Amino acid sequence: MSKTYFVLSLFGFAAIAAALAGCSKEQAPAPSTVVEEQGVEDVEIPELSPSDVTDAMASLSETDRAAALAQKVCPVSDEMLGGMGTPIKVTVNGRDVFLCCEGCREKLEANPDQYLAKLDAK
Repeated sequence: MSKTYFVLSLFGFAAIAAALAGCSKEQAPAPSTVVEEQGVEDVEIPELSPSDVTDAMASLSETDRAAALAQKVCPVSDEMLGGMGTPIKVTVNGRDVFLCCEGCREKLEANPDQYLAKLDAK
């Protein structure tokens, strides 16, 4: 099996696992880490482009888009909002919070004070 095919297979498995599990800090290492551990060099990992984030934010209302862009980061995963598609709006303790994905909702709702404090600290 060629190195290129092996690396592409790893990316495919990582994408499937992420889609099935939602995001979580406890997941397997990111594909870039796996590639480095395998010793494969010169593999280009695509970055998230500004147009991808713009497309992800496009379905939000103008007010929600402005709030999500101001928040910038999911308080649960610390991932950029828009990187996993349209941010999820959740209201906890009377406050609207945007999450990177549906997988973060349960943690936010279980411990809202912890994550609201993270947003307030930024």
